[in-house]
Amino acid sequence: MTIFVRPAIERGYANHGWLDTHHTFSFAHYHNPANMGYRTLRVINDDVIQPQSGFDTHGHRDMEIVTYMVSGMLTHQDSTGGKGALQRGDVQTMSAGMGIRHSEWNTSASNACRLLQIWIRPERAGLPRSYQQRRFPDEVKRDQLRLIAAPGGANGALPIQQDALIFASILTAGKSVAHPLMLGRGAWIQVVDGRISINGQTLVTGDGALIELADAIDIHADIDSEFLLFDLS
Repeated sequence: MTIFVRPAIERGYANHGWLDTHHTFSFAHYHNPANMGYRTLRVINDDVIQPQSGFDTHGHRDMEIVTYMVSGMLTHQDSTGGKGALQRGDVQTMSAGMGIRHSEWNTSASNACRLLQIWIRPERAGLPRSYQQRRFPDEVKRDQLRLIAAPGGANGALPIQQDALIFASILTAGKSVAHPLMLGRGAWIQVVDGRISINGQTLVTGDGALIELADAIDIHADIDSEFLLFDLS
């Protein structure tokens, strides 16, 4: 088994006043040639957006964009006609395809919101644009790996146009889960909150880890913890 840890403290960081953000991989003004993504996983940004602030209308293309809400509320509107209000437990997938414009805004008068913004490269350029949103409440992630995004929306997950599986889990202290990893595939684990151990390797809030050459990944919660697992071709 190969495990490479990307410590939270080594992430890119920017504070724009309205936005406090950490970049696991190179993004915007943070550029590190050694951290341009992993396989098809290109971006994991841990964003805190202040009240009455957000991303004005802007464009994307040829990217699968996944939003994982941690706290607070975020409103979304895009050029496909997709719109919604996201809160904790909600996941959004957007296929930017041939080009899409959207805005994301924290309309609360007093509460910041926190989310993970994830970009995955699509299976090919020029795919159709789409927007979907679904709620995965804490109880369906408790002490198990819950599939939240997958090709074709398998097993109740949201659809993405790439051979990638995204799982979410909220592990109670002392509990464990295991994930089989097929030959030739790799995994990335991102800790949202808490402290977990992966085959004996400790990760804390904000840490990420690349795992390869493993038949199975054993994840143990040292304290109550939330994390995402990416299974990538």
